Amino acid sequence: MPDAGLLPIDPGARRAILDAVASLADDSTALLARLVRHRSLLGEEAGCLDAMAELFAGLGLTPQRVPVDVEALAGVPGFSPPLLDYAGRDNVAAVHRPREARGRSLMLQGHVDVVPEGAADLWTTPPFEPSIRGGRMYGRGAGDMKAGLVSIVMACAALRRAGVQPAAELQLAAVIEEECTGNGALAVMQALPRPDACLIPEPGPGFPALYVAEVGVVWAWVTITGRPAHVRDMQAGVNAIEAAYVLMERLRAYEDTMNRAELRHPAFAGDNHPINVNFGTLTGGEWNSSVATRARLGVRVGVMPGHSCHDVRTDIERLVEQAATDPRLRGARLAVEFRGFMADGCVFPPEQPIALGVAATHRAVTGAELRHYAATGLTDARFYALYGGTQATCYGPDAENIHGIDESVGLDAMHDVTRVLALLIAGWCGLEAA
Repeated sequence: MPDAGLLPIDPGARRAILDAVASLADDSTALLARLVRHRSLLGEEAGCLDAMAELFAGLGLTPQRVPVDVEALAGVPGFSPPLLDYAGRDNVAAVHRPREARGRSLMLQGHVDVVPEGAADLWTTPPFEPSIRGGRMYGRGAGDMKAGLVSIVMACAALRRAGVQPAAELQLAAVIEEECTGNGALAVMQALPRPDACLIPEPGPGFPALYVAEVGVVWAWVTITGRPAHVRDMQAGVNAIEAAYVLMERLRAYEDTMNRAELRHPAFAGDNHPINVNFGTLTGGEWNSSVATRARLGVRVGVMPGHSCHDVRTDIERLVEQAATDPRLRGARLAVEFRGFMADGCVFPPEQPIALGVAATHRAVTGAELRHYAATGLTDARFYALYGGTQATCYGPDAENIHGIDESVGLDAMHDVTRVLALLIAGWCGLEAA
């Protein structure tokens, strides 16, 4: 098996680091609750970003704000068309530099943005009021991915408490828009020196796992314009809402095609349905007794690694054109635009040193082997692997119901990830006296 090349850790330093992580367990839980209380939806991330800047400063680092400059990034590979203006929503980064660099540099990154809570009345407890039940913390963003941010901060705090610090550059970042564009991570990657590796503690799939692949994603928005009429003359009109379902049929057939075995990347050979087409939003109509004039459909389409997101965009445009000629629509007009994700799929080789290092450290901490996980969602790690010339992967705590009702994260799993991150920093970067 290839060697991760981790530096040896003095047994005394190792004990001190693990003791420090244990001593910070209650603080870690309290910090997670604090971050979950930030309702950091798209466009509302400022408070959580300020909190992360404060936490980085508490580690003895100098936080720096990294704006998303659309004009500068528009031509950079991996950029996605934005949904909102970026004013007042700057990412936060911090860099530790050693007295004498001996090891390899590392980026630890997480996102502060969370998805909407959905129907809040379906939650057992309010989504932004963290609740602990059965060893798990419940709340929107607890698993995806504020527990990962806590593990990053507390791993660094444990090193300081143990009297040591990384003997290589360690980059920390809290970014926006992982859930819709990834432009926050792209801006940070462009702003900082390229590290030797990037590790993102995204939540695991319900068990300890190492990401080995992920699909890409394209977001499309289709506006359908029909012909209004009174319902007494309904057949004389064209209902834009009903027309949306004609397009849905074609997109669902496309989904079936893209999941055929011969089109699946080898990393997804064991998954019969890695490519998903999701109809996330449908709005339209004016009046219950009027044939709807206009509807807008928001779609998320998965992209298989090796199949370009730009080819998928072309496929969507073709499907929209075909739907417009369907006799059932009788002249309805369909227009498609692309905002949000325009992202390629990615492979994270399990034999790369950072992956081997994570697996070896997890084994040493927990006594268990990490399973490999090919994700049918996507993460910011793709930027480093596809465009940064940098090793990258994801490994994070056990989470349940992310993007759903009663999202939660296992607190023991979060503490395990903190132990792994602290020892991984020690073995990857090396240590020197603080």
